[in-house]
Amino acid sequence: MHRARFAHVTLLVALTLTVRIAVHADVTLNGMFTDNMVLQRDIDVPIFGKAEVGEQVTVTIGDQTQTATAGEDGKWMVTFAPIEIVGAFEVKVAATNEITLTNVVMGDVWICSGQSNMAMTVRGCRNAAEEIAAASHPDLRLFNCSRQVSPEPLDDCTGAWVPCTPEVVGGFSGVGYFFGRKLHEDLGVPIGLVNTSWGGTPAEAWTSTEKLLSTGEYQATFEAWVTIIEDYPAALEEYENETVPAWGKKVAEAKAAGQTPPRKPRTPPGPNYYRRPGNLFNAMINPIIPMAIKGTTWYQGEANASRAWQYRSLLPTMIEDWRERWGQGDFPFIIVQLANFLAIEEQPAEATWAELREAQTMTALNDPQGGLAVAIEVGNATNIHPKNKQTVGLRLALWALGTTYDQDIVYSGPMYASKRTEGNTIRIFFDHVGSGLCRRVTENAPFPTRLIGFQIADQHRDWHWADAWIDGDTVVVSSDVVKHPTAVRYGWANNPVCNLFNKEGLAANPFRTDNWPMITQPQPPTE
Repeated sequence: MHRARFAHVTLLVALTLTVRIAVHADVTLNGMFTDNMVLQRDIDVPIFGKAEVGEQVTVTIGDQTQTATAGEDGKWMVTFAPIEIVGAFEVKVAATNEITLTNVVMGDVWICSGQSNMAMTVRGCRNAAEEIAAASHPDLRLFNCSRQVSPEPLDDCTGAWVPCTPEVVGGFSGVGYFFGRKLHEDLGVPIGLVNTSWGGTPAEAWTSTEKLLSTGEYQATFEAWVTIIEDYPAALEEYENETVPAWGKKVAEAKAAGQTPPRKPRTPPGPNYYRRPGNLFNAMINPIIPMAIKGTTWYQGEANASRAWQYRSLLPTMIEDWRERWGQGDFPFIIVQLANFLAIEEQPAEATWAELREAQTMTALNDPQGGLAVAIEVGNATNIHPKNKQTVGLRLALWALGTTYDQDIVYSGPMYASKRTEGNTIRIFFDHVGSGLCRRVTENAPFPTRLIGFQIADQHRDWHWADAWIDGDTVVVSSDVVKHPTAVRYGWANNPVCNLFNKEGLAANPFRTDNWPMITQPQPPTE
């Protein structure tokens, strides 16, 4: 009998051990930590991941060792003082199992985020074959965040760091690559680029719901989404039962007639829709936090152009949200201003894309660590994805080099500073004139002898194309039909024809001197 009881107890112990072994979780690193990665130099560096609750985790880098214990949620994090190692090294993580990351370097890590013009790959850019063939930069490291969506914050991501080679660069963000390449060439330090972008996405999708709900300004957006989510089951059922079969029939008919089949209808938006507020922040920004970074580049706004006035507060709200959650202070945030797009207007007119550019400018200039890369002449009237991403990446890098890295360079095109009325003319003063103002031939403006793109109006707000000429570091604007000018605009159109630059080849920023109401500006209710 004692022998039987002993055997029974032994069996229970064995089963218990088996269960414990089965549920034991090996120590893991957050998906941002892989071989070939770049760790941010000159600041504290957090390393983080997951393990079994209560497990002690030891991380070793060079002669530094840090230890942490996994919490009740299984998460652990250690923080290293600034790491001073030249060349490649290993990161060792030890618990019940061990992980070793190889070919890790210290350098500067930049986030590259936004919508389709940030997502557009090198292979889709101008001179792609030549650019790809020349892209051998072993200390320029690339990380593509896999696209994912979540209504709740996630704490991990999928991807891998790879050294930049012709074999991999074609699938990376063109703007990101050209930006990082310039930094790497000029600074001579490793550069890490994290591409987390998705085409067609509005800024609110990249902002946490908590931050958006902290102000009543976006309440209407959330109320609209409440309705969308409530209607989703019925909309999905209709899509599956009516829309998809009808589409299939049309495809069959088109093929039988030798015609191009119609596109498949999109699934109706629901809880996991990629444009829903917070969904991309949850899945593609939150998992990166709090990885140490140098700063962020941002190319987005097309999806918010119809709400350009709201973008004046939405973009700063998103930036504040990221910085607060990163807890790394006010890291640089450099914005690509929307390029020219859509039909060229024959007469001055209001334009939502012009308003959006103004919101981007205001955000950059009102932020001590903000930046702006003007792309007003590199766009395409019929293609929202212009191929000239080299100019965009270069201008992002110049702003970073001139501000974040404190190099003595001209890093911006002319920026409106002030105006002065002089009789029937208005004189415009600029910052960032560099070595002087000039005209340049562009695709939209092949006029080497004439300064164009300026409008002028009197107090009646009747806009006319203006004559304009460079006078030293200023531009003088007038029109024969405007005797008492009040305001000037430059480059104020969806697709403006304009040609003012500084001699360093950087385009002047579009601007307006008036503060008259905009078409996307909410109007007070009428009595």
